[in-house]
Amino acid sequence: MIAGKQDFPFYDGHPVEVSGLGWLFLLASVALAFLALVSIPLRSFPVYLVPTLLFAGIPLLALRLVTGRYWTALFRPIGWNSAGFMILFAMLSLAGSLGMGLLLQQFFELHANPVSASFASMSTLDVAALLLPTVIQLIGEELLGILPFLAVLWICVKHLRLTRSWGIGVGLLVSGLIFGAAHLPTYDWHWAQSLLGIGFTRVLLTLAYVVTKNLWVSAGTHILNDWAGFLFLFAAAHVPIDPGG
Repeated sequence: MIAGKQDFPFYDGHPVEVSGLGWLFLLASVALAFLALVSIPLRSFPVYLVPTLLFAGIPLLALRLVTGRYWTALFRPIGWNSAGFMILFAMLSLAGSLGMGLLLQQFFELHANPVSASFASMSTLDVAALLLPTVIQLIGEELLGILPFLAVLWICVKHLRLTRSWGIGVGLLVSGLIFGAAHLPTYDWHWAQSLLGIGFTRVLLTLAYVVTKNLWVSAGTHILNDWAGFLFLFAAAHVPIDPGG
């Protein structure tokens, strides 16, 4: 714990001690939540909210069972400063993911996100129906990114006796790889695009949490990042093309 400063929760016994079995339980809950998201075939409104609610709800319930009333330590109040950090890190993650994508294109043939192909046939109402549930899903994705980060930080500091700074670095790397691996089926098992491209973007998103210690900020950053991409694809798919040039 850093005296006088807001630090990451749980990795050093504050505000409550989490045992090794507790961390295993939390990581297992993240895996179960992800399995629910990708396995439940309920995709029409409003039943497609079920897998997204489970995706976010299962890890939060597990966190409540392990840490009791301290589960809210992942979240802090939000204000204008928080909104500013969301915008700043959203711009950083968009620029970083674009740059990494351009770099990977020099060496690999990349695959488009399957969702992007559907925008041409979508109406504005369809896009709204697509975007709104992603608020819940992206909170779940933040739990998928942040809980493994904290678990690795705990292992590094408590058991490997590394410094906190080294623990943060290792945690960013491992959580990025885990998050990228979760996207392997999305990109037809393209390892470079998933582990390097998506993994790098995950590192940038997690930095929003590292700086603010507030999952609301990293979730808001993630929402702005993904929504900006989706809205750009929707707009590009509906720009009228003049056949005469």
